[in-house]
Amino acid sequence: MSLKRNLIVGIVLTAAAAVGVVTTVSAPESTDPSSTTDSNNDVCGYQWAYHDAPELTALFNDSVQALNPDATGRVDYFGEDCVYPDGTSTFGVMETDFHVQLQVDDLNQEDEFGNWMAQVMESVTNIPREELAGRYGFVEFSFVKSDTEQVTFRVPIQQYMDEADGKSGAELFKMFASSP
Repeated sequence: MSLKRNLIVGIVLTAAAAVGVVTTVSAPESTDPSSTTDSNNDVCGYQWAYHDAPELTALFNDSVQALNPDATGRVDYFGEDCVYPDGTSTFGVMETDFHVQLQVDDLNQEDEFGNWMAQVMESVTNIPREELAGRYGFVEFSFVKSDTEQVTFRVPIQQYMDEADGKSGAELFKMFASSP
């Protein structure tokens, strides 16, 4: 038992020494002793976050309402807030996500829903890539009959472009949604 303990202690001490050597070798030299430290140079804590995209939302909502005045659309950015000890934060965008909601009378209109999805997806994929922050996210579709009756699902934009572009009707709807 003492051999095992000694072996573990030896491994831990060797690892600690190696970390100390690497840290010593890779430590940067001080450049200007008179420079002040900005509080944002401190280590930050990352948190998943959504941030509004008001300009893109206005454009997307207009295009969605041109397809159907009963619909609404919005856009947000998903990413990480880097929160510093002083409470300030910076946001790093990972993807652009779209949300569209359509009031409906019947939740079993798979053909109509799929055709609507194709129109919305065409609108999204026609946005120049450089106008989107981060990678392609998703389009979340909500077909709403009432507060308690709705069908909501997400269509990953890249997957749509790779596998579903050109599809419509019930075929497109069933590809991404489970039956209501």
